[in-house]
Parts: sequence; C-alpha cells; structure tokens
Amino acid sequence: MKTIILTIVLSLAAVIFAACGQTATNNSMNRNSMMMNSNSPMNMNGMNHNSMTMNSNMPMDHSDMKSDANAASQPYDLQFLDTMTAHHTGAVEMAKLVDGRTQNADMKKFAADIIRDQEKEIAQMTGWREKWFAGKPPAMNMEMPGMADSMKMDMPKLTSSKNKEFDLAFIDMMTPHHAGAVTMAKEALTKAEHPEIKSLANQIIKAQETEMKMMADWKTKWSK
Repeated sequence: MKTIILTIVLSLAAVIFAACGQTATNNSMNRNSMMMNSNSPMNMNGMNHNSMTMNSNMPMDHSDMKSDANAASQPYDLQFLDTMTAHHTGAVEMAKLVDGRTQNADMKKFAADIIRDQEKEIAQMTGWREKWFAGKPPAMNMEMPGMADSMKMDMPKLTSSKNKEFDLAFIDMMTPHHAGAVTMAKEALTKAEHPEIKSLANQIIKAQETEMKMMADWKTKWSK
C-alpha cells in the first residue's frame, strides 16, 4: 500500500514539475518576445532619425528642384520673383561653402560679395512679392529660360573639396549659374510689367556678366 501511495505522489510531483517548467519557459519566451518587440520600434526610430539627420546635413541637390504647382499659369512677374529668388538662394548657399575651404583672398571676397548682393536682392524681391502678389501661391518655375540648366550644381563635390580644387570647382559651377540668371533677366526685360523688375534685371545682367568674365580670367590663371 505504501508503495502505491509513494508511486502516486512521485507521479504527481513529476507532472507538477513539468507544468511549472513549461510555464517558466513560456514566460521567458513571452518576455523575450516583448523585449524584441519593444526594441524593434526603437531601432527603427533610431534608423529613421539617423537617416533624417544625414539628409538634413547633406547639401541641397538643386538639380532635383521641381516647379511649384501651376506656376506657369501665374503672372510672369510673380514667376520671375519666385524663380529668381530660388536661383539667388542657390548662389548664396554655394558662396557660404567658401569659408573654411580656401585660403584664396579673391575667392573669399567674391563669396562675400555674392552673399551680400544677392541676399539684398532676395529681400527686395520678397518685398515686391508681398506688395504686388499678397496671398498668391508659390510660382517658382523651373521651365523659365536659364533656370533648370543653371541649377545643376554638384554641392557634395564643393563640400568635399579644398583650396585650389575647391576654387576651380566653384568657378565651374558658379559660371553657368550666373549665365542662367542673365538669361532669365534678359527675358524679363521684354516680359516684365513692373519697371522695378526691369531695373533689377539690368542690374543682374551687368553684375553677373562682369563676374563671369572675372571667373573666366581666374580659371585661366589658376589652372596653370
């Protein structure tokens, strides 16, 4: 009788032990699963955050710019103001890369002149837009003559260049950029309605053609 009772007790103990072991295993698996699940969003968010940070630190790819919706249907003067503002902004961004990447005094002065002059013109155009076209939607038009071709600047190349290599790369990109502004400005002389825009267009043509000649002379001199 004692043997039978002992056998029953041992059997029950084995069943209870097995059940407890299974429960412990399941709980462990559930905890691991929860940890994996809780870590997954954090890892994904971390990757997204790093990606966004990298993207925000990358120089803007101006060649990827798209026209604003229905820009071509807006008044010409509005298109010119918004498009030339975007164009000038590209030049200012390029010029701001000069500091710390070259020891060339001529290049540093040139960059400072671009930033000063074109930021002044941006402010001027912004004021006119607010005065003449308040409430109008953005009208930056990449199809305006001279715009698309002149925005193909290799900003990463400028960012990674130094000294003479930087100077020559800057000239190679700023020259066609200026040429695009001149093309747009010449069209404005015949299409713009506001005399203020025509006056600005003449100013752009005179200044940037002079600077294009200067850059051509520098390139010949510095390429030796």
